[in-house]
Amino acid sequence: MNDLELIFSMLGEASTTEIAKNRNTKGFVQNKVAAKKGGTIAGEARQKLEKESGKKVATKQNYLTETQNQKLISKA
Repeated sequence: MNDLELIFSMLGEASTTEIAKNRNTKGFVQNKVAAKKGGTIAGEARQKLEKESGKKVATKQNYLTETQNQKLISKA
């Protein structure tokens, strides 16, 4: 991942954690709602940056081809 991909991933995780803590979530359903909201926050921030910068944040460098993925699985 590049720096921006990591930052937006961390923003989503931190937002989700903060929402869950502040709402004292319990159980799968409440945590799923918090995760959706945290992801939305990070997603909207990413989209705003992409619009202003004119450049995509996500790169193809962090994706594995099916062949690369199978090689990693077979080594495990």
